[in-house]
Amino acid sequence: MRPTIHLAFVDDWEVRGNGSGDPRELQFEPMRRLTELYQKFDVRGSFNVEVMQQLTYRNLQGSFPELKVIADEWEELVTDSFRHGHDIQLHLHPQWMGAEYEGPGKWHLPGDWSIINHSSQQIRALLLSGKQFLEALLRKVDPSYSCVSFRAGSWCAAPSDSLFLILAELGFVFDMSIVAGIRYDTPRVKLDYTQCEEAFAPYYPQMDDARRVSRTPEAMVCVPTNSFRVSRGTLLQRDVAKAHGALRRKIKPGNEAGGVPPELSRGVTGDWINRGDSGAVGFARRVVRRYLRGETYISDLSNLNYPMMRRMMDNIRERAAGSGLEHVAVILENHTKDMRDFSDIERFVAEVAHSADVQTVTLTEIANGLRNGSFRVRTA
Repeated sequence: MRPTIHLAFVDDWEVRGNGSGDPRELQFEPMRRLTELYQKFDVRGSFNVEVMQQLTYRNLQGSFPELKVIADEWEELVTDSFRHGHDIQLHLHPQWMGAEYEGPGKWHLPGDWSIINHSSQQIRALLLSGKQFLEALLRKVDPSYSCVSFRAGSWCAAPSDSLFLILAELGFVFDMSIVAGIRYDTPRVKLDYTQCEEAFAPYYPQMDDARRVSRTPEAMVCVPTNSFRVSRGTLLQRDVAKAHGALRRKIKPGNEAGGVPPELSRGVTGDWINRGDSGAVGFARRVVRRYLRGETYISDLSNLNYPMMRRMMDNIRERAAGSGLEHVAVILENHTKDMRDFSDIERFVAEVAHSADVQTVTLTEIANGLRNGSFRVRTA
């Protein structure tokens, strides 16, 4: 019997990691286009909204009235998307702590990018403020709304002595920050998920290191964000097409996400290049790694073309069939801030919506399935 794949279309809804960019261009308009696309195929998406950005805008709106206008539009759009059946859950970038406004689209963000580098008191305060904000906002539409899932900014969630304990204490059901196979050693982000013990199915994490599977049930569940291996030919085809698109738009590579590989698409180029991968030698190393060996890719639809999406779904089906599970929850990723051409994702969503073995779900529905036992959770 072929397992049923419960597929969640999830978007990290934010500006760039350094705070730069116009929210209307990077968030508001792409969200409107994406929700219209979803509704065309009767799909409900999930948006991990970056709440620290919004709270900062609100805190400074008295001194800078233009921030209030944007913050009002942010809340109106989030509420309207929720009202139309799309899910809203929590995403946090702690670098917004102590943010200084420098003018439209320009910020100085002094905070550490990794939430696990902050004290347990700071982590708890950040999570609590984000959860309370979303629940107060969205319970005006649906009094039963609850903030049940979390994704850490820049994927930074493990190892940590406190993050998962605090998530459980605050009533979160699951985390989706772990992406098996990725590693970053950059000036901003340091993490290593290359040795994760579970790469695909929901599992109970060791509460001090979510890369490991617990021997016993825990108060929190990890549902990995999907990742997969991409062949060198497919990568080359995708990057050539992106470079061609960048030339047609007459932009410099690195200024716009649509023309560069995904590790360069988060705003400030140097923030997402691993140590040893910069300069001519580093560039050569990246070329060898990408086009001779292939790479592990986050299932981030904003950085995949249609052939890569098809390969991703083939891989998901293979792993689901080998899992022994009747129902499999799978979380995809997206970044509206990186989207320029919606044609490939529209083609993919249309295909998924008509697949007999796939049901599209929201993050809240995954949380409900974890609670009621519809999705089996692995222990070691």
